[in-house]
Amino acid sequence: MKPSLPANFLWGNSVSSMQTEGAWNEGGKGMSVYDIREPKEFASDWKVATDSYHRYEEDFDLMKDLGMNCYRFQIAWSRVCPTGDGEFNEEGIAFYERFITGLIERGIEPMICLYHFDMPLALAEKYNGFTDRRVMEAFIRYGKKMIDCFGDRVTWWLTFNEQNLYHMPETFLISGYMRGEKTLRELYEIQHHVMMAHAHLTNYLHETKPGKLMGGMLAHAQVYPATCKPRDVFCAQQLDEFFNQNLLRAFAGEGYSPEVLHFVKQAGFSDIYREEDLAVLATMKNDYMAFSYYASRTLDSDPIPEGTPVNNYMLFGDKPNPHLKATEWNWQIDPLGFRSIITRYYNDWRLPVFPIENGIGVIEQWDGENPVADDYRIAYHRDHINAMKEAIFEDGAQVIGYLGWGLIDILSSQGDMRKRYGVVYVNRENHDLKDLKRVPKKSYAWLKRAIHSNGEEM
Repeated sequence: MKPSLPANFLWGNSVSSMQTEGAWNEGGKGMSVYDIREPKEFASDWKVATDSYHRYEEDFDLMKDLGMNCYRFQIAWSRVCPTGDGEFNEEGIAFYERFITGLIERGIEPMICLYHFDMPLALAEKYNGFTDRRVMEAFIRYGKKMIDCFGDRVTWWLTFNEQNLYHMPETFLISGYMRGEKTLRELYEIQHHVMMAHAHLTNYLHETKPGKLMGGMLAHAQVYPATCKPRDVFCAQQLDEFFNQNLLRAFAGEGYSPEVLHFVKQAGFSDIYREEDLAVLATMKNDYMAFSYYASRTLDSDPIPEGTPVNNYMLFGDKPNPHLKATEWNWQIDPLGFRSIITRYYNDWRLPVFPIENGIGVIEQWDGENPVADDYRIAYHRDHINAMKEAIFEDGAQVIGYLGWGLIDILSSQGDMRKRYGVVYVNRENHDLKDLKRVPKKSYAWLKRAIHSNGEEM
């Protein structure tokens, strides 16, 4: 049995507003890009989600019962600033004030994330999202307002969920991009504008709210070379540098990776990286390193066409790992990869590490009476928490806490309610809202024991 975790260890849950809140046209909220997405066979609309706008007190009570002492949530930009760059909505701000109060009253530390893909529709339509510096400036204005409003009560802050996704082709789905040819130049414009918004808000938090902590967050999938063939190894290293290390270097106060900067120059994109931007970046350092982790991936260099930008390698080279089991969604389960990432973060950057998303998505049905028997979820979280403990007690990593993803069922990132992550079942389907009842699963009792014993009873 491995020892229990430190007394101040943070256990909790992570969610995004568009996957939980609902109330898409209530409380003065403006439209976001998600509000116009049409439902599909395996995707709901986003209008109700899990109705946490009206039911958050019930959800907070479940978290308190579990023993959670941290909750990472996202402020919906369009709820507090309906057009993204116009007047602020006091009713929306008051909602989050009540929300934060409800957490603190239950002994749960709030962690605020400022952006989780749901750009105000007006900004997306007018400026094509983060391709335009005016959207970066609007985000900085919004972020400063939220820090002014809540910075005295909230210690833990993030700007962007999974910031390295803006270095991948996925950026065109999550950055408010509405039109264009999805060029490589636009990808680099988006990722740089996102990073500069992060840098400005990190510095603003440190200047105005001493003692409050800003983290940088990646979606970190350990990517293995498919073989020991040198090109497989080299391409996997390149991918890691462009997707992960480039941002980690910046978060740690070192600026962008020399390799990435050289590529930008060779590609003719240097004008994107203004001198005044790089000067700001040089003054910024985060307080902790955060990441999400669900699975690892494997890269085969053979199918990658000559001349493919590193950012697009996985479009061609993604390959199943024959040594790992996978979920229904073909996400390969790899607790050792989780340990490896934690240990490397701390070895390389000497900043506290905070895994703030981890979980397994599975198609589940509730029979209306008995708890869902999700032993696979117990096994997944047990194995990953034990891997984290090995990183702490055997490798010497400093870890702040462990937040599961969506531990009360929510819409998946694709809007598919079939893909459930929670230890609490929410009784709705993609196209049938039913009663939205919260029903603890078998894993709920297990997680409650694990948290109340601070990771000793696993």
